Amino acid sequence: QVRLVESGGGLVQPGGSLTLSCAASGVIFRVGAMGWYRQAPGKQREVVSTITSGGNTNYADSVKGRFTCSRDNAKKMVYLQMNNLKPEDTAVYYCYADIATASGTMYTYWGQGTQVTVSS
Repeated sequence: QVRLVESGGGLVQPGGSLTLSCAASGVIFRVGAMGWYRQAPGKQREVVSTITSGGNTNYADSVKGRFTCSRDNAKKMVYLQMNNLKPEDTAVYYCYADIATASGTMYTYWGQGTQVTVSS
């Protein structure tokens, strides 16, 4: 069974930094795209960043220049370095990964979410 486990959330002051990590485990034959979404109270879940298996990244306009998404394919991990955090970045952050298991079919798996709160 495949699991994604996130870590690194917390409370930070405006202008501060946090790094989120997400590790995939289980019977994994191949990992495709990975990335991060977030959901603020009363809002829909939105994409923050995606990264392909080759390392190509995309970012939401609201985080460009402040957030950096990276991955370690050997460790099956994805990271989100968040700098110059703003109160509007407050949300539950979810990692995802497109993973092929023994059947060869690719499925999208999600982490449990980690809270990021930006407040003074």
